[in-house]
Amino acid sequence: MPQHIAIIMDGNGRWANAQGRARVFGHQAGVKTVRRVVEDASEMGIKCLTLYSFSTENWSRPKAEVAALFSLLRKYVESDLKTLHGRNVRVRILGSREGLSADMIALLDRVEATTVNNTAFSLNIAFNYGGRDEILRAARKFATDVAAGRANPDALDAPQFETYLDTAGLVAPDLVIRTSGEKRISNFLLWQAAYAEFVFTDVLWPDFSRADLEAALESYGRRERRF
Repeated sequence: MPQHIAIIMDGNGRWANAQGRARVFGHQAGVKTVRRVVEDASEMGIKCLTLYSFSTENWSRPKAEVAALFSLLRKYVESDLKTLHGRNVRVRILGSREGLSADMIALLDRVEATTVNNTAFSLNIAFNYGGRDEILRAARKFATDVAAGRANPDALDAPQFETYLDTAGLVAPDLVIRTSGEKRISNFLLWQAAYAEFVFTDVLWPDFSRADLEAALESYGRRERRF
């Protein structure tokens, strides 16, 4: 069983279009799938789950759709925080806070602060996240520490650099799943997924079920990991 699974949740828009509905309807259905998958993963013994919810490239989408995505994240956090905290789930928000409103930043900070000591399960939501952006931000933090005399560039190695990433303290993902049939990484966890196994499924995210998660785990279990 992998310790850490990361999922690129893709296909909400196509799912909605297939039903003659607006894209936001697909995103709403996708949130319901998030709730199911978080519960299923925890029950299966997985310790860490990272979900790609909004990328740095998603800002180029229509303003109404971006606003809807932000609203859905806000509603999910506000409605589920008490439940997640009660189940001893730690929630971390990966990604840049740049471009987010002050009230959204305050909400994300509150979620992380409320659950920081929880240990049963780790849920990471990649929001306003891009792998290249994360590495650049980490490099800037390290450069700042070098300039301040807190770090030695000659001593930098991979474990030390990882402490500057959004995922500091987390194990690297063992398995990355992408739904909807697309077969690309889309700027997701570029550093962390260097040795991950990948499973691509044609299932659109709103239709992704416990059986689909089990199938991905079975595929992972048949592989020989060589790092």
